[in-house]
Amino acid sequence: MTIKVNTKTIVITRPVGQARHLMELLSAALSSHTVTQPPQILSLPLLTIIPKADEELSSEVISAMQDADLAIFVSPNAIECTLRLIECAWQDLARDIIPIGVMGGSSAQALRHHGIGSEDSPTPILMPEQNAGWDSEGLWQKLQTLGWNWPSKKVVIFKGEGGRDWLAETLEAAGARVTAISVYTRVPLAIDNPAWLPVHEMNFSDSLWVLTSSEAVRYLGNVIEDQFRQSLSDANALCPHDNIADAAKAAGFANVLVSEPGDEALIQASLGWIKSLSSQ
Repeated sequence: MTIKVNTKTIVITRPVGQARHLMELLSAALSSHTVTQPPQILSLPLLTIIPKADEELSSEVISAMQDADLAIFVSPNAIECTLRLIECAWQDLARDIIPIGVMGGSSAQALRHHGIGSEDSPTPILMPEQNAGWDSEGLWQKLQTLGWNWPSKKVVIFKGEGGRDWLAETLEAAGARVTAISVYTRVPLAIDNPAWLPVHEMNFSDSLWVLTSSEAVRYLGNVIEDQFRQSLSDANALCPHDNIADAAKAAGFANVLVSEPGDEALIQASLGWIKSLSSQ
């Protein structure tokens, strides 16, 4: 992709599959709005999700679920990578039908895609009711409404390698037995990958970076500092969570916008950024 001079650019930094979906939604939203100079939408998948796949891990998942009281998926990636590892229906993993906790709408949608929650005896899906609370803290608030005696409960958390451990630590502090299983790893985008080429060509001051991972933001900051003449201090960042916004500021972004979580909120915030430029 060649970036045209004086063209605004929106950079989507999600992994490829998730980026494609958001780019399609954003393109449709732009088409339905009157935009004098529509921005170019650029995909820069800062992290690639690599599912783990081995018999030992499959056995670990099956064994952990036998006596579990609650399963938590930290992301849609955790759902997809976990379901790859099992060769049976989700409800067959445990003795009873156990609830699943997720942090946001994308994860709930991923479960629905696999028929989880729509069985004859539906799997209960626990999720923060307001998308402003689509995070670990919001899910913990939802879990507290169960009124459970946590020391008598076992919770299995499916996650990526590394990542944020706040929810696991909070559950353990409440007395729950927590088993965390990493079902995927994240691989940073190589600095010689062609996806970086249009980033070298664009004007950072005319760019909006949609950032949805603190880990990806930290990697981006290191690459820009080492490999680019422009600075992130000239660019604009859009983040769906305060923690990611903090990482963006630490990486060098001077102008950081914070939206509510979810694709619709990111799209509306992106449209707001474009509108603010046209009014200047």
